[in-house]
Amino acid sequence: MKRICMMLIMVLALGFAATANAADIDLAKKSTLNSILKSGELRCGIASGYIPFQMTDKKGRIVGFEIDLAREMAKAMGVKFVPVNMEFDGIIPALLTNKIDIITAGMTVNQERNLQINFAEPFMVVGQTVLLNKKLEGKIKSYKDLNKPEYTIVSKLGTTGEQAAKRFIPKAKYKSFDLETDAALEVLNGKADAMIYDLPFNAIFMAEQGEGKLVFLDEPFTYEPLGWGISKGDPDFLNFLGNFLHQIKNDGRYEKLYNKWFESTAWRKNM
Repeated sequence: MKRICMMLIMVLALGFAATANAADIDLAKKSTLNSILKSGELRCGIASGYIPFQMTDKKGRIVGFEIDLAREMAKAMGVKFVPVNMEFDGIIPALLTNKIDIITAGMTVNQERNLQINFAEPFMVVGQTVLLNKKLEGKIKSYKDLNKPEYTIVSKLGTTGEQAAKRFIPKAKYKSFDLETDAALEVLNGKADAMIYDLPFNAIFMAEQGEGKLVFLDEPFTYEPLGWGISKGDPDFLNFLGNFLHQIKNDGRYEKLYNKWFESTAWRKNM
């Protein structure tokens, strides 16, 4: 009797294993990785204008730090890199309707977005900083000092800069722009008092156009990891992205690209 029970247990175990294996195979077949490899293209959702992550140069080419990372990813897959440029607030809907395979748009990982999509591990961590009109130098020493009705704050529509401005500086007047450059120029021209935005963009804008006109409060007051977004229910693609990012960060490629876009300004001559 005991022997029969053991045999039944083994049969059931094998049955469960076969079912689980079949489910795993079915899930793998549905992975975005398969559709990418079959099409021979990696469709990356981007929002050109986020310096120096993704930009359009003089010749109309999409370039930037994150663009180069995505190119390396496509190369690792053996497929063509296809940037799909669109407005930032339309990128998640584009992913959910299969118009793109992955979001590579300098997107901050947060809980609200994570309810809709999955994120690979962060490829960089940034935070919100303040670009301040020169007239307020000495008077404003922290983002907290801007929390008054007399000040006008700007940022880019649909970004965590906008969220931070509304959350941390609710008493100030707020105005949004489709492009971060337009928002920064509003402060530069004295039409707004301060811009709340990511450290990389603010640092570059300050270096190039802000001398004598702006004050850069460069200590981030938020923690914001940037990550690539994919559709939910795709562990195979998520696994690939994790391994790719570990590899590129440890074989010198990531450092080389970082130095190209953040430690040097040579690329600016082509913009």
